Amino acid sequence: MHTSTDTQQWRGAKAVDSNGDKLGTIDEIYLDRGSNEPEWVTISTGLFGTRTSFAPVAGADFRDGEVHLAYTKDQVKDAPNVDADGALSSEEERRLYEHFGRSDYGDWEHDDTPSGDATDSTTGHDTSGPTTDDAMTRSEEELRVGTTEREAGRARLKKYVVEEEVTKTVPVRREEVRVEREPITDANRDAAVDGPAISEEEHEVVLHEEEVVAEKRAVPKERVRLETDVVTDEETVSETVRKERVDTDTDTDRR
Repeated sequence: MHTSTDTQQWRGAKAVDSNGDKLGTIDEIYLDRGSNEPEWVTISTGLFGTRTSFAPVAGADFRDGEVHLAYTKDQVKDAPNVDADGALSSEEERRLYEHFGRSDYGDWEHDDTPSGDATDSTTGHDTSGPTTDDAMTRSEEELRVGTTEREAGRARLKKYVVEEEVTKTVPVRREEVRVEREPITDANRDAAVDGPAISEEEHEVVLHEEEVVAEKRAVPKERVRLETDVVTDEETVSETVRKERVDTDTDTDRR
């Protein structure tokens, strides 16, 4: 059986369920009204530890700096929602006993005051719940802000075909006929008098010209791909946090 002394080191330790799954962090140890021995632990669970769950100390084992509970993660997560305000009422503890299948709920008196009342010599007697020591713990809520990654959208690279007019100017050549005349000389006289003196005759030449030929072919120009860059922005998160304050109150006239 665990004692209130050996469970003090549990505070701040990681809680693990019966299957080895992480549950959260141990916050407080609640004592049994009758035996004043450890009965319940509170565990900070959920995102940033914003939810508090109760789990039985019975069957728990502290090893390797972790508290291994005898219950599953689902049993702890689905436990009745009870405020961790320093003391459990009879109704709250009955609901917890029933949820975790505990049959020993009737072994102690069902009242909302600590059983086995502390004697008058007890220093720092706790009038609101089980007496633990001569001091109370003042706590504050701290805002923990983190980030989680989610899908913000998708970008697609799409290729499609467009048409455009392309105009190019190219030089083209063609042949034109030109009549050339030369006088009769001693050099060409024999060719000039070859044939009848007077006759009909016809000569022709073939004219050539260049024409434009257009040809289209696909030419690779560049490679295109999608890449992602990480850009850091800043967002401001505002939440209301609670803080405990401690005041003194006395019912005597003496200062």
